[in-house]
Amino acid sequence: MSAQIDQVLAQAANDPDVMETQEWLDALEAVIENEGPDRAHYLMERLIDLARRRGAQIPFSSTTAYVNTIPADLGENSPGNLEYEERLRSWMRWNAMAMVVKANRVDGDLGGHISSFASLANMLGTGFNHFWHAPTEDHGGDLLYIQGHSSPGVYARAFLEGRLSEEQLINFRREVDGHGLSSYPHPKLMPDFWQFPTVSMGLGPLMAIYQARFLKYLQAREIAKTDNRKVWVFCGDGEMDEVESMGAIGVAGREQLDNLVMVVNCNLQRLDGPVRGNGKIIQELEGEFRGAGWNVIKIIWGSNWDPLLAKDKDGILQRVMMETLDGEYQNYKAKDGAYVRKNFFGKHPKLLEMVSRMSDDDLWHLLRGGHDPHKVYAGFKQAQEHKGQPTVLLVKTVKGYGMGKSGEARNTAHQTKKLDDEAVREMRDRFNLPIADEHLADIPFFKPADDAPEMKYLHERRAALGGYLPQRRQQADEKLPVPELAAFKAVLDPTAEGREISTTQAYVRIISILLRDASLGKRLVPILVDESRTFGMEGLFRQIGIYNREGQLYEPVDKDQVSYYREDKAGQILQEGINEAGAMASWIAAATSYSTNNRIMVPFYTFYSMFGLQRIGDLAWAAGDMRARGFLLGGTAGRTTLNGEGLQHEDGHSHILASTIPNCVPYDPTFAHEVAVIMQDGLKRMIENQEDVFYYITLMNENYPQPGLKEGQEQDIIKGLYLLQEGAKKSKNRVQLMGSGTILREVIAAADLLKDDWGIVSDVWSAPSFTLLARDGQDVERWNMLHPADAPRVAHVTQSLQGTSGPIVVATDYMRTFAEQVRAFIPKERTYKVLGTDGFGRSDSRAKLREFFEVNRYFVTVAALKALADDGAIAPSVVAEAIAKYGINPEKVNPVTL
Repeated sequence: MSAQIDQVLAQAANDPDVMETQEWLDALEAVIENEGPDRAHYLMERLIDLARRRGAQIPFSSTTAYVNTIPADLGENSPGNLEYEERLRSWMRWNAMAMVVKANRVDGDLGGHISSFASLANMLGTGFNHFWHAPTEDHGGDLLYIQGHSSPGVYARAFLEGRLSEEQLINFRREVDGHGLSSYPHPKLMPDFWQFPTVSMGLGPLMAIYQARFLKYLQAREIAKTDNRKVWVFCGDGEMDEVESMGAIGVAGREQLDNLVMVVNCNLQRLDGPVRGNGKIIQELEGEFRGAGWNVIKIIWGSNWDPLLAKDKDGILQRVMMETLDGEYQNYKAKDGAYVRKNFFGKHPKLLEMVSRMSDDDLWHLLRGGHDPHKVYAGFKQAQEHKGQPTVLLVKTVKGYGMGKSGEARNTAHQTKKLDDEAVREMRDRFNLPIADEHLADIPFFKPADDAPEMKYLHERRAALGGYLPQRRQQADEKLPVPELAAFKAVLDPTAEGREISTTQAYVRIISILLRDASLGKRLVPILVDESRTFGMEGLFRQIGIYNREGQLYEPVDKDQVSYYREDKAGQILQEGINEAGAMASWIAAATSYSTNNRIMVPFYTFYSMFGLQRIGDLAWAAGDMRARGFLLGGTAGRTTLNGEGLQHEDGHSHILASTIPNCVPYDPTFAHEVAVIMQDGLKRMIENQEDVFYYITLMNENYPQPGLKEGQEQDIIKGLYLLQEGAKKSKNRVQLMGSGTILREVIAAADLLKDDWGIVSDVWSAPSFTLLARDGQDVERWNMLHPADAPRVAHVTQSLQGTSGPIVVATDYMRTFAEQVRAFIPKERTYKVLGTDGFGRSDSRAKLREFFEVNRYFVTVAALKALADDGAIAPSVVAEAIAKYGINPEKVNPVTL
């Protein structure tokens, strides 16, 4: 390393005109001294621009020196009482450690993390003490995406504040009996505390970006005052490898989200080892963020490095800092001061000379920037005040700071959750905890008297910032009425003879009706991902406009059309482009606005169903955790509906995915009146009753006549099953046919074939939600098991079918598992046969695909006949006759295997 530095110095020595170079450097120094760094920057940019225009090849660099962005003489010192803050921070470190270690001494399988908060404690303390505002009458409150693994430290702070009890800390990660604390930030489990779930790494940064953009949207549309609010998101440097973490930083730069601050905790370690052992993660991230238009602030070195950097007239120290790899930096903090002297400062004799009067202990205590309250405060202050750009703070820390040999800067730090008595003693001594030796084995929590000066300071700081954080609002204060079902008459009535519409068209009509509603109209948030015309929603462009913070600075190419592409500063549509993850993050921001903004919003995110839950499943699960409320609309749904698009576009499983999210209410309606009933019920539950559920509704772009709503069907539609079409009262042989979505029409056609070709009567059932039927059946089954002496309850699907006769045959456009969910609740002794679209999709006409997947009217007919034959009602030869009659090849290969 010394040889490399000498080479750089030698190159400088080969300067052909040293005096001229010195004149330029002196001139730059004079500008910086007399006119400031901004003027110097402007002049440098002009010089570079001129040189490039004259043909000079000057390479672009988006990174700066490996030093603090804010010079030592320009940084603002923390105004807090640092003695009190240090003691509070030490108590929090101790209590966080005690919480995890105590839990694992009782049950070694509970887990927990100490090292993340240990590296973050100073940053979180600075934010809570000086920057983060709670909701008040004149401030909507800052929004905090806390790094998930640091939750014990946040609990430790809330314990000192009196917001959490010692019993709750003792029951960390033991929630079943209702007294414990969730492992990570989970609004579902702690609905008045955590704002956002963040431990599924990568989702926090993505959601925070769109949350910040949604605040701007609310301000632009004059729905809420948000211009004094900030979104702060904390994440680790290892987490930035998640594609979601970095995937939307260009959006934040383009949208100039100066209400967004991202803090990347650069402790140089992932969960199992270094992030960039052979490189420099801070430099890498600086280049990416700066290139995306962010304001980048690096906080690398603590204040006790400043005198050394001031002595570094030849730049040798800075060069060593730059050329030292992250793997080496990790090693320095895992060893001792002598190791640092030999292996860092020993890279050049001038550096050894520079620190010759410093002891090994002095070298060991040279701080990284994230552990220096003044450096952190200065960075946070600039981030808070910066305008026109989002800010990222790249803050260098030590993972497991203060944990000593048990985990500090070691690859095992993340997994460390059990400390022996010696390690506990070492931590007690390092942070000066007033705990006697005889009590150490118990690892007691520490909380001083309420009138202790540090405790008064703790409460005073939060009082100055409006109250305690994190905190979460469970219900919006406002009440918004929902239109009655009759308001959707346009889609409840049967279509006129010869008139056909799709359920997608019905949905668009419902949206149009809602947009005209005096109470809800402004609160709708239509969210699209560049397929508006596929869903027939382009008419909304002109009607309500597409949100763009700059408005429309160009004349759209389709300006002469009625539905031209209109962007507006107060536009209502969020058009996210080809970006399902971003659209879902926008939907989450709107769907939780009742909590984050005290404003009820009604988001409708419309997408190809194949590219919905499958693509953004983790975000959908997070939405459930966040108690989101809104509508997800899966268009062109089903395996055989989007006929020409092929395997990767055809959805036969989104309802299976939706069924896994407990508070997702999924429906696969066939008819327009079903869509209206379901959506009106959703509005009632989510808006009027403020229930924490969200709806997934699949829609088709296949046109057909609509039968209209019959009186009394509403509640059974909502429950998931109703009798659509009753066959003749008297019949020798009878079957119950059931379906959902687009394949229900094939089921209806099969009823005609059974009657006309085979003299068999069918009752036809529409099942808008097999998932809700299954959940209801499971609830009833559980209740009956736990109440054996009471009269048993009956599931809706059981009750509906009890008075019927004959086998039950089901066909849907989804995998057989979808309808198999209810088999356990079919009346006993009844045959239940399910057809579905298992296997990969492919391109062809709808008719050919339904034949291929064996869900068309002919296969439904054959399945019904086979079920009757199995029941002994007809001869097996009748089934064979039907197979021949309908041209079905009995040797056809199973589509699942193709």
